[in-house]
Parts: sequence; C-alpha cells; structure tokens
Amino acid sequence: MSSKTAQFWDKQAMGYAAKPVKDQESYEQMLQTVTSRLKPTDNVLEIGCGTGSTAVRMAQHVARWTGADISGEMIIIAKSKDAPESATFMVADADAKFKAAPFDVVCAFHILHLVPDPAETLRSLFKQLKPGGLFISKTVCPGEMGIMPRLIIPVMNLFGVAPPNLHLLTVGKLRAMIVAAGFDVIEERFFGDGKSSPYFVARRPT
Repeated sequence: MSSKTAQFWDKQAMGYAAKPVKDQESYEQMLQTVTSRLKPTDNVLEIGCGTGSTAVRMAQHVARWTGADISGEMIIIAKSKDAPESATFMVADADAKFKAAPFDVVCAFHILHLVPDPAETLRSLFKQLKPGGLFISKTVCPGEMGIMPRLIIPVMNLFGVAPPNLHLLTVGKLRAMIVAAGFDVIEERFFGDGKSSPYFVARRPT
C-alpha cells in the first residue's frame, strides 16, 4: 500500500481507538463464533488489526496471534494494550509475505474493502495458509447499501475524508473473489440485522 494510505490511517488512529463498537452484541457474537474455530495450537494472522482490540481478546485462545496493520500509529496503540503473551503486533501491508507463515488461520475483519486489490490480497493470504487452514473474515460491502455510497464517496474523496482504496463490494462479488482465490466457503452468515457485512469462513483445500 502507499504511504498516502498509511498517513490517512495514522491520522485516524486516536479517534479510531476512542470510538466505541457500533453493535457490541453482534461483535461479541462474532468473537464467540471465531473462537469456536480456533485451537490452542493455532498460529494466527490478523491483517488490518487496527488498534488491536480484537487481537487482545482472541490471542488467549491460540499459541500465536500476529496482528498486522499498515498504520504505525495504530500499532503503537495496539502495543500499549495489556495483551496476552501470545499476541504480537507489527506494521505490514495486507499483502506482505509474513515470516511466521504458514498460518493455521488468517483473519480479516473490516479490511478487504479497503485494500488496493481485494482479489490479490485473498490470493496472497491463500498462499500463506497451511493446507486445511481457515480464512475468517467479516467485511463491509458498501455495494449493498444502495445508491448513497456511490454518490457520497466521490465527494468524500474530493475532500480527503474517505479512506483510500474504498471498494464498493457486494456480498456476491466478495464470495466470488474468495472462491476464485482457491478457497472452499464453509460458512456464510450475518450478525445482527444488517446485511451489508457478511461473515465468511473458508478453507484452503488439503
């Protein structure tokens, strides 16, 4: 990703850290569902970990949880948190080749619509998973939100307040990208009433 993208998220870091979760109940349900897929021996990667809130909660369930984010400011905040010893944080692109690979599980929460090329990111993550490994994601799909995002996002881009690389994904397009990357989708659902942020669990075939 570009330095422009990193700079954008660096500026958002403090506000992002202070912002409460919009739907706490759905978030807790998602964490419980993710936990049910994890094993104590797992080596896990989370791309786009932000300020590390999810990593801090989830690392206790696995042997190693690596949280990666393009924003150095986000990672500074993540490292300041009281996290389990199994949690580590690093500055890295979503498409980076991670030294800790291959992973048992890769998580991508609210990030795939923000990377330069979601299809390429999925292919990169596929290669860094062990055969039989799981890809777990929950992704905002602005393309499911009607015409408003198509009208508002160009204006936001004009004033520099929209995230760089914001894609108008739909649930169908995202599912197709996951399958095209080589994954077998084994679970698809939504948490809460919204239908624009699908949760997928996909497996790299053995």
